[in-house]
Amino acid sequence: MSMPSEVLYDQKGHIAYITLNRPEAMNALNTALRARLLEAFERFRDTQDAWVAIVTGAGDRAFCAGADLKEMSQRNRALHEGGTDAFWEPETRALNRGLPIWKPIIAAVNGYCLAGGLELALACDIRIAVEGATFALTEVMRGILPGGGGTQRLPRLVPFGVALEMMFTGDRISAAEAHRIGLVNHVVAPADLMPAAERLAERICQNAPLSVRAIKESIHRGRDVGLEEGLRIESLFARIIRTTSDSVEGPTAFAEKRPAAWQGR
Repeated sequence: MSMPSEVLYDQKGHIAYITLNRPEAMNALNTALRARLLEAFERFRDTQDAWVAIVTGAGDRAFCAGADLKEMSQRNRALHEGGTDAFWEPETRALNRGLPIWKPIIAAVNGYCLAGGLELALACDIRIAVEGATFALTEVMRGILPGGGGTQRLPRLVPFGVALEMMFTGDRISAAEAHRIGLVNHVVAPADLMPAAERLAERICQNAPLSVRAIKESIHRGRDVGLEEGLRIESLFARIIRTTSDSVEGPTAFAEKRPAAWQGR
């Protein structure tokens, strides 16, 4: 009998569904799950008719509780006893470690979203949470730091002082507080989590997919440069998009008073 996959992947229409599938461990990130998660994101990136992804956790307790601390303890102990400096451990390719995907990704947060789990959610573009969700970067309480992008993404998303307090203390915040500080876009009842994520994904899919991807890439490439350079990046993407078939279809559909038939080319 084969073991269930640590990550489930499905696609309906233009929406890909990526589900962390270790509910018995609150979807904690062990080596196997990380590897399957990378495969799922690369599959989404490389599938032409997958336009938006929704990422969630199996079960109703957790989106992801962070790294598998039992496995981490064993690995760090081996590194320490072997005299290897863990600081120089090679980086693992992952969405939160800079894997470039210019398609929109929605995190549907269904419970605990802690440490590496929050870093995964931060690497997504939009976050929707259930009313009982809990958020924290707890690494400092375990003698480590948020090394999956947390120290870089959180201060770019929420007020700087709030980000520092969350990381210095490891304290947890509620979904309501996460919404107040801009960490999540929407808070919904548990029964409405996936429907709300799907409604948003479907709304995005109504638009030209190449335009959506160009918007995402131009925003990310322009956010850390000066305004003048950012405007150049925007102009470059605007010129590229004007060469696509969809840029002809959009105005034509408007003139003919019909929905656009996007081809993604």
